[in-house]
Amino acid sequence: MEIAKKITLLFAILSAIIISLLSGFVWYFANDFAFEDFYKRLEARVKITAQIKLYEDENNKAYAQMRNQYLERLPAERAFIIEANPKKNNSLKADIVLPKTFVQSINSGKTARYRIENHFYAGKYFKIGNKDYIVIVSANDPFGFRELKDLQKILIIGFFLSVVLSFWVGWRFSNYMLMPLRNIIKSVKRIKAENLHLRLDVKKGSDEMSQLAETFNNMLNRLETAFETQNNFISNASHELRTPLTIISGEVELAIKSNQDPAKQQLALNKIKDEADRLEHILTSLLGLAQSGFNGKNQPWEEVRMDELLWEIKESVHQVHPDSIIDIDLSRLPENEELLTARVNKNLIKLAISNIVSNACKYSNYKPVHVLIENTGNTISVAVTDQGIGIPQTDVQHIFEPFFRASNTNDYKGYGVGLPLSLNIIRLHRGSIAIKSQEGIGTEIKILLPHSGWLFTSS
Repeated sequence: MEIAKKITLLFAILSAIIISLLSGFVWYFANDFAFEDFYKRLEARVKITAQIKLYEDENNKAYAQMRNQYLERLPAERAFIIEANPKKNNSLKADIVLPKTFVQSINSGKTARYRIENHFYAGKYFKIGNKDYIVIVSANDPFGFRELKDLQKILIIGFFLSVVLSFWVGWRFSNYMLMPLRNIIKSVKRIKAENLHLRLDVKKGSDEMSQLAETFNNMLNRLETAFETQNNFISNASHELRTPLTIISGEVELAIKSNQDPAKQQLALNKIKDEADRLEHILTSLLGLAQSGFNGKNQPWEEVRMDELLWEIKESVHQVHPDSIIDIDLSRLPENEELLTARVNKNLIKLAISNIVSNACKYSNYKPVHVLIENTGNTISVAVTDQGIGIPQTDVQHIFEPFFRASNTNDYKGYGVGLPLSLNIIRLHRGSIAIKSQEGIGTEIKILLPHSGWLFTSS
């Protein structure tokens, strides 16, 4: 069932319940008021009848005259005076046998009331000398009863008309409120892979529809970026893989033709080995990029002291770059060691930081590299600072793109996959990377990771 129909149906049901409750209240109080007024008129006649018929008073004739002259006679009005018999008090017979509750109410000294359809009874106990009497007056109330019947019809007709009206209003209201949602659905249906640049029209305001449209636009921004990154990645990867394969193919042909010249053959074989190593490195990096794009749920996570991990990274970088000088600064360590503990995939995070430290050593021509670790509130900060060639300002915004290399790195061997890989791994760990560089002076890359305590409380 469509949302508009559900809203309309729910609105109609709630309206019907509210209207029925309101009608019930109106009927109850109108019924009570109409009967109460007529009963009081009967009770007044009970007292007058008792005064005229039971009490010996010189004014009785005047009472009777005033009663006949000024007090209207009710339809089917009748008065009954019954001598009370204490031994037979279980029932009273006027024009009908009145119920026991009526008799019990009279015997207790109260004014009793009783009604059958439109015929009303009122009675009261009187003690005159040594005798006990019960005076009962009965009459019909055609006008009040007819008014209640008319009110009942009006309430029933009004109920059904109100339900129909509420259904129509609910239908119009739900369609009006859901129109922005239908527009969003139509706009989203028009967006496909080939026109991801299209965006939804976001109305001014902070209502849920505006938030939904803005959320869709943010999702489309991420999708468009992902598609562009994927296209660029495929294009660059195919180019980077084709280059060493082309060189290997050419060198193999050269080696085959130079079977009489061992020196040329050896040179070609060495070139083939270098390009094969390069191809292996590129494939390994591509595999790392792919793995770092996982959601992390199926990968092993553990608690790792980041300051201890830095010493392992220093040792692994020394194995690749024996001439590197890495200075680990522990001067800002917090007293609480938990503030330096992060829940990470140790192999991946080690690879990410190793890439950054290794680049710092390589592009600084093995000048000292400073690594500072500290806790900044909810995060662990690892800042890697070198004194190398720096990055041109025009290239800084592109260094995290796969296979991109800065314009001043031609003299250095590399493939442009280390930093993108590191960024993917850091994002996988809910962290971020900040970079500050000046050409000819050096570069500082800061890695920010959430420590374990903050990660657990926030999740």
